[in-house]
Amino acid sequence: MERTVHGSERLEATVIPPGDKSISHRAALLNAISDGQARVANFCVGDDRTSMLGCLRGLGVEISESVEEGIETFTIRGRGLDGLTEPSDYLYSGNSGTTMRLVSGLLAAQSFFSVITGDSSLRGRPMKRILTPLSMMGAQVMGRGGGSLAPLAFDGGDLHGIEYEMPVASAQLKSCILIAGLFAEGETSVIQPAESRDHTERMMASMGADVEQEGMRLTVRPPSRLASLDIQVPCDISGAAFWLVAGAAHPNARITVQGVGINPSRTGVLDVLREMGANIRMENVQEEGNEPSADLVVESSDLRGVEISGDIIPRVIDELPVLAVAASQATGQTIIRDAAELRVKESDRISATAVGLNALGAKIREIEDGMMIEGGSKLAGAEVESHGDHRIAMSMAVAGLIADGATTIGESEAADVSYPTFWGELDDART
Repeated sequence: MERTVHGSERLEATVIPPGDKSISHRAALLNAISDGQARVANFCVGDDRTSMLGCLRGLGVEISESVEEGIETFTIRGRGLDGLTEPSDYLYSGNSGTTMRLVSGLLAAQSFFSVITGDSSLRGRPMKRILTPLSMMGAQVMGRGGGSLAPLAFDGGDLHGIEYEMPVASAQLKSCILIAGLFAEGETSVIQPAESRDHTERMMASMGADVEQEGMRLTVRPPSRLASLDIQVPCDISGAAFWLVAGAAHPNARITVQGVGINPSRTGVLDVLREMGANIRMENVQEEGNEPSADLVVESSDLRGVEISGDIIPRVIDELPVLAVAASQATGQTIIRDAAELRVKESDRISATAVGLNALGAKIREIEDGMMIEGGSKLAGAEVESHGDHRIAMSMAVAGLIADGATTIGESEAADVSYPTFWGELDDART
């Protein structure tokens, strides 16, 4: 489905993005193996939610849905560490890499047979990086392509702890190993090359797991039980990022984004935008379930080019496409390096971003692990493609708000994966 976005003379809005996907997935999975019953409010929306909850239900977890005080809430009845049951069918991850990688850490430790797969896009994404450490822990697992591609088949395994030096800073890889480590004999340690989002270890600790951090080393020891944890999920900063860039890059804008998660391992987009000179302030800072949140207010800003590379990349990887939109409007050059991971997301996000923004009049050159962006471009409406990638669809929409004329985005429905209300909120923001 195509959708057309028209440039706007002013942007003004108060928006509430969906619940944070990373926190929602971990709250569902960890509460599924806890003792007790938990309420998870403001759960993320879209297809990825369906994937995670479907996989957990396939493992025998009872999950019910209700609306409490206008907030969608899921009640999860934990099965305990030893209570999951063998699925009667394959588990389906859809397009959710988070679901596949985190649930794989769970499946590796079970005594039964299971298969997990996904859509055609996910079946083409690399899984070797999780299967290598899981196999080292004793998991019996097979996959296509010599154990590098889904579907993945698990056939039980008595896991033992390992020390694993991660080749890349990846929250999904780290979380997969830590989840498996909850069931392993002895202690399991991962050594990160750089900081990545830390929702898993925060939540494990809140639920009573023995998690220890020393520098970039994280160690988990198998607990006797996990205690259920009620949580109201903060809004997703990755969803907020589109509004932050729109407000900062548009010449006449003021946007408030309410209840956004500001976990320091996730605020790379705020750090980069502030370095670029964005006018962003926090209001109503609070904390729940060991996760901080705040309202973010952004106004039109005089942006400048920066270099985005090194240790900050894992903290900003999902937001790089929309940050490229901001860079196209900044003064000077922006360089993005060390982001080769973008090439194996739902699309090749380096290529998709460069091709789409260049079609609108930006000046972007691809490099192997990133982009070089010349700022100060005058954007003009054109036809662009999302490549079936939700973040590309929404990034092109933000560029369309800044561009003169009309921008038509192919496969715009991809945004529904993580932000089904995005297009309606976009229309409301145009004044």
